[in-house]
Order: sequence, then C-alpha cells, then structure tokens
Amino acid sequence: MNISKYLGLALVGACTLTACNKGGRSATNPGKYSSTTGIEYNTDEGMKVSDYQGIPEGPGLVFIEGGRTVLGSAEEDVAMSHDNLERTVTLASFYMDEVEVANIHWLEYLHYVRKDSAEEFYMSALPDTTVWARELSFNDPYVDYYLRYPGFRYFPVVGVSWLQANDFCTWRTAKVNEVLAGEASDDGGGSRRGGLFGRKKNKGGDAAEGTSEDGGGVKIAIENGNTLPNYRLPTEAEWEYAAQALIGTQETGNENQENKRIYPWDGRQVRNPYGKNQGQFLANFKRGRGDYAGIAGSLNDGAMITEQVFSYPPNDYGLYNMAGNVNEWVQDIYRPLSYEDVEDLNPFRRNGYLDPSEKYDKKGYQSLIDDHVRVYKGGSWRDVAYWLSPGTRRFMAEDSATATIGFRCAMINAGSNK
Repeated sequence: MNISKYLGLALVGACTLTACNKGGRSATNPGKYSSTTGIEYNTDEGMKVSDYQGIPEGPGLVFIEGGRTVLGSAEEDVAMSHDNLERTVTLASFYMDEVEVANIHWLEYLHYVRKDSAEEFYMSALPDTTVWARELSFNDPYVDYYLRYPGFRYFPVVGVSWLQANDFCTWRTAKVNEVLAGEASDDGGGSRRGGLFGRKKNKGGDAAEGTSEDGGGVKIAIENGNTLPNYRLPTEAEWEYAAQALIGTQETGNENQENKRIYPWDGRQVRNPYGKNQGQFLANFKRGRGDYAGIAGSLNDGAMITEQVFSYPPNDYGLYNMAGNVNEWVQDIYRPLSYEDVEDLNPFRRNGYLDPSEKYDKKGYQSLIDDHVRVYKGGSWRDVAYWLSPGTRRFMAEDSATATIGFRCAMINAGSNK
C-alpha cells in the first residue's frame, strides 16, 4: 500500500473540502474529492459521481409546494358518512399533472403497447367504452366515437379502472425515462425491445428477435440523476391538498392559514363573480335534475358530458378541473376512518395495515368495503355541486370503470426535503 499516495490525497481532499465548504457543497456541487476519504471522484480508484443539475422537468407536471394544511370536508356531511373529518397534516412538495389524462394520451399509450408488448396486455389496456351505454338513454354514439374521434382528443379519458391507470403510470415512467436517458431505440419510437408488459410475439408465436427473458428495455440507474422518479397516482391527501390550492389565499410572511375553501376557488358560489366572465360556471357539473349545461343560446358550463381538459379557469397551483369534468382515481384504499388512522406527515392508506377487511361483511352484503376498493375524488359532469368540494370522497372497486372517472399522475419531488 502506498501510504504517501493516500496521505497526499487526504491533504488535497481536506483543502478541497475547506474550499468547498466556503462555496457550499450540495447535490449539484459535491466537490472533486470525497469529504470522507479524500479520494478523487470519477477515477479508477474513486466512486463515480454523475453531474447533476436538479430533477429533470417532467412532461405535463406542475410543482405543488407542500406545507401544513387542514384536510377534511368543509361541506355539510349530507351522506352522514363522517369519513373525512378535519385534521391538521403536513405534506411534502410534489408534482402533479396540469390536466387530466386525455384521450390522445391514452391512444399514445395504446400505440406503444401494441407496438412492443403482448397482445393480451394490449386488449387489457383498452378502456371500457361501453360505460357510455345506458338502457334508457341514447348515448350510443359515445361508445364508438368518444375515445377515438379526433374532436374528442383532449377530452379526459374515461372507462379506465384504477388498475389500468396504474399500468399507464408504469408505462409513462419507462417511456419518459428512455427519452431523458438518451437511449431510445433507432426506430424513432423509443420502443422497448422486449416490451414493458410482456414480450411481443412474432408471427410464428416465438418471442420477437432481440428480446430477453426479463423483458429487455433500457436499464436506467437512479444514481445518474438524468431520469425522473416514477409517475404514479397521487395519494388522497396530495390530491385534496392540490385541489384546495390554499397557497392562493396565503399572505406573505404570515404563517397562519386564515382561510379555507369549500371549492378549489374562493367564495361559496360556483359561478365566477368577477369581470367579463361574471356569472359563468367555474366547473363542469350537473346543475340540477335534468340540467347538465343550461339552455340553447345561453349555455353556461356548456358541457352536456365531459369537456376539454384545459377548459375552465385553473386553480392557484395552475391545475385544471380539480373540481368537476371527471372524478379522479387516487392511490388510497378506502376506509371510513382513514382520517384518524393515518400519519400526520404525508398521510396515506395502503393495503393490509390496520382496519382489516374481515371487519366488513361484504360476503353478507352488509358492506361494499374490502381491500380492492379505491378512493376517487373531485366530482364529475354528472355530479351535483356537493361533490366538487375537495374533502368529499367516494370509492369503487379497483377493477371497475365508469364514464365519470378519469385520473391524473403525480410524482415525488426527489432530492428535496421540502
């Protein structure tokens, strides 16, 4: 062992550390030498430390600054469920899609799935367009046209189950990171050779050439820092916090949160009280029995069914349709008492912990609750204004779908404690 070599490196490292401390070592400026061993990084001897300039910008995402808030329903509990009482929590900052996932986004997903994954998975990824069919209503054209007709491109995708939404998040993560890592394939589509969801078969029934037993695809190292964390469904707490957007009511330098909102906007009304758009509805919802849009010549919310995802004013985080248009899936499993069970930092209800499903008599038809029902929030084109309040919550089986539920993705703010 060359002692003088290591002593020399240690001295250089100490000097470098002193210099770096003056400038401030950080994730983006780790220094040339280790402050633990004095060994130079990115050499044959030293550890590889990639250049890092912060988390890459994720397509479609908006930054949501976290903090302390009061979650829970601000509306009268007309259902008498008492399942979301007010409590103080803190949420870390995160990212969320600016808009709901639209038909064009889902069609892109289907394009790549059909191109590089098993046909069985492609069939399972198709939305259930029959959710539009009603025995006593002529919604038949939507069954055929809503998903694929170009005029509906930027309408929110519906007929998608919670399980399908999670698969979309998995695909989106892989596809975005292939592009960011600069390792897209030469065919211009960046397709994974083995398929993300099972190997694509050739005409003879064998695995396509170039596939591997583990599905192939690009290998991405987290340590490189040039890729994004996983796209995923937001937690219920994240979704509710983002919908409230109380940052728009906060006074600079005042740490007290003195205002609360019934809806994702100020006031108790659902119409715009100001300016040239005064009197216009602020969300797409059912105004009353049989009234989805207003009268001809003076349509107000203007949407008999869903509306384009960039319609209506965004909330103070810049998020569109956090009330109305479609309800949105969140990660959490449903339990009535989640508000008192979960932690007060980044609260989340997951499977298999506390309040077991055996307590709920689903087999005896006394309950609808088990470990496969998920929360959805936000209200839809078919819901009355009560469900537009961020604190309201409902649930449905994770493998079910309707014409009133869609989703949007979220992502951790990696590399930050805020």
